[in-house]
Amino acid sequence: MAEEVDAAVKARKERERDELYALDISGVEWQSAPGTEGHEERVEIAYLPGGAVAMRSSLDHATVLRYTEAEWRAFVLGARDGEFDLEPAPGEGRG
Repeated sequence: MAEEVDAAVKARKERERDELYALDISGVEWQSAPGTEGHEERVEIAYLPGGAVAMRSSLDHATVLRYTEAEWRAFVLGARDGEFDLEPAPGEGRG
């Protein structure tokens, strides 16, 4: 039974991903963090239908990652909780 549920969840997620990547996002409005300059390297996001989000680097407009609303919410909450905080490199102190 658990295997059937896992297969159904996997199939649903694959359908969601396929639908998300099939969206035409050529006209979306890309946003970056306030205070960043146009020439600075930064992450840009665009809000998509259904609460989904697209993300790209300001230096590579061709590579765009897309996240469902649930994936984006989980990422943002994790970032707020410090899940993605980087450890300083050896010899570097934290500011």
